[in-house]
Amino acid sequence: MPQVAWQKSSYGTHGNDDCVEVTANSGGPVRYRESDHPGEVAQVTSHAWAAFLRAVKSSAYE
Repeated sequence: MPQVAWQKSSYGTHGNDDCVEVTANSGGPVRYRESDHPGEVAQVTSHAWAAFLRAVKSSAYE
């Protein structure tokens, strides 16, 4: 199985493992996990992930 490159959220607490990590491959699903539970990986379509990011950036989750 190829090594996956996970990208940590810029909103995570520095020095702690309490943030979201995400990885995507071209044309495939977006996978995400909490850094303190790296074995538990969820996935969504790239369209669903983009809609989620738009909602977060528009403050829909405040």
